[in-house]
Amino acid sequence: MSEKQVSKKIVLHFPKSLINEPIVYRLIKDFNLKYNILKAQILPDQEGLMVMDLSGKEKDYKKGIDYLKKTGVSMQLLSKDIRRDEDSCTHCGACIVICPTEALRPDKKTGKVIFDSEKCIACELCIDPCPVRAMELHF
Repeated sequence: MSEKQVSKKIVLHFPKSLINEPIVYRLIKDFNLKYNILKAQILPDQEGLMVMDLSGKEKDYKKGIDYLKKTGVSMQLLSKDIRRDEDSCTHCGACIVICPTEALRPDKKTGKVIFDSEKCIACELCIDPCPVRAMELHF
């Protein structure tokens, strides 16, 4: 019987004292977790921010989260997401050029805008450029 797999989008806040520590490396090496960095802002002598999709076996995931807490990294689940009102969207493409993860991209066959919510990091950059307000923030 295989162990349950967990995959969650989380937001990490690093105090400036931990900026040079190999936090993500330890999640991989010590806890056998997989990650995908969705957004990161880490500057010298400042607090760091990272949004990542973290996955692995449930027991390894819990140990990795415990490690983050003990290290002093504050963590929260990504509790907001972007949704598109399909009835309102006119597929104008205003959102495509601003999307940093290509969660919004053109369909080469139809020219319509494809929205891949799995790639979305909820950065909210697509909301303001949308002329019909089809892109919405949900908590």
